[in-house]
Amino acid sequence: MEFLAHWGITALSLWIVSFIFHGISFTSKKSLLLSALLLGFANAVIRPVIIILTIPLTLISFGFFLLVINALMLLLVSTIVPGFKISGFWTAFFASIVITLLGLFVGLFVFQSEDRLLNVPPAHQGVMI
Repeated sequence: MEFLAHWGITALSLWIVSFIFHGISFTSKKSLLLSALLLGFANAVIRPVIIILTIPLTLISFGFFLLVINALMLLLVSTIVPGFKISGFWTAFFASIVITLLGLFVGLFVFQSEDRLLNVPPAHQGVMI
């Protein structure tokens, strides 16, 4: 069930990003869902290998090279999936940032639990001394 939720969040993020950036387009719902599935696979399997191979670049750039890796994963998926087009690297770069942020915020609402990171303490009445 959690897999389907992550897949849906990624698909929703890709769909929203296609409205924000005119350089990203999908020809059908099938290409959108396949792109979300393959992006999840690329982030789970290929991305960690690339991160390990580029540790020196990541350290020199204080971690900013990870943004480049995210953009490259998005471009890789766009070359594999027919019907998913990205106009260039910079579109993929900024779109990957937005996809990450959207996935984070939607995931916070979907995967609520007792041990979540953002705990809001209950409001107290009166003055605490």
